[in-house]
Amino acid sequence: MTGIILFILCISIILYAGTRLSFYGDLLAEVMGWGKMWMGMILMAAVTSLPELVTGISAIQIVDSPNMAVGNVIGSCAFNILILSMIDAAFPRRLPVTYEAQTGHVIAAAFSIVLLCVVVFAIIEPGVFGYTGWIGNYSIIFMLVYFFAMRAVYNYEQRPGMKKEEVKEEESGVKFTKGQVWTRYVMFAAVVVVAAIFLPVYGEGVAELIGIGEGFFGTVFLALSTSLPEIVISFMAIRQRAVDMAVGNVLGSNVFNIFILALYDIVYTKGPLLESITPKLMVPAIGTILITTIGIIGLVYKSKLKWLMAVDSFLILLVYIFMMKVMFSTGLGH
Repeated sequence: MTGIILFILCISIILYAGTRLSFYGDLLAEVMGWGKMWMGMILMAAVTSLPELVTGISAIQIVDSPNMAVGNVIGSCAFNILILSMIDAAFPRRLPVTYEAQTGHVIAAAFSIVLLCVVVFAIIEPGVFGYTGWIGNYSIIFMLVYFFAMRAVYNYEQRPGMKKEEVKEEESGVKFTKGQVWTRYVMFAAVVVVAAIFLPVYGEGVAELIGIGEGFFGTVFLALSTSLPEIVISFMAIRQRAVDMAVGNVLGSNVFNIFILALYDIVYTKGPLLESITPKLMVPAIGTILITTIGIIGLVYKSKLKWLMAVDSFLILLVYIFMMKVMFSTGLGH
């Protein structure tokens, strides 16, 4: 029982600190003069993905559970796409989020599919990409694709005529110097890091207590807890009518999450990370590819049709539920 309480406490700390960290990250982008879409994919995504980064490293170094670490990353990618459905359901009177968002978000979504396909290939055929020491060369691919994606989004946003969004400041009338913004940013980042370190420690005990496998726990429950910053920031952005910021944060986080796997691979010195996990984690990876593709269709097709939820959001929800069912049927939940 103590482990569950401490696990919930860690989640609460990440929820609060992640929200403040994202606010100051947004403010930092303002004072530094960075673009909004690029900021959403790079700065905001990196900020809100700090729990996944630190939690996974902790799961590898402290708990020695590569299944929990990789499951957390892939599960977070799936849950991030589900956030789009949650937004649609939470704001039933508004137009579908994929209708209001810029089509340019397809760039980040497509890059995340490319990265997830590399993950699936590496799990299906171990060694197919070769090795550099104990590290799989797929990690080098993750890094290269991530930096290429950053450049592509930046170049896209710099094109003439791109729509610009202005986000209302939460603390209206309060001005900060660059030094103050950086100080608050680093402070809340440290809080998120410390809380995230202990998530897998208490999470392993929670998984054993309720009788589920580490891979399933990482893919569902741990992924949910480390995705709380994305949820909060996305909903706040929608309330401020900053749709592109919300969607950019969600899709950008997925690209950054796969980049995180490369860092895990470096830390995990027992061998290539993706060769040390259960092949059953292909299920959430393939499921995430599918729901991301549905999201891309929604972003391009731009349908106004909506009844409680848009059609694409409803399909994302259905596929996510089906993915959970398949994970149980394949034994990943045990």
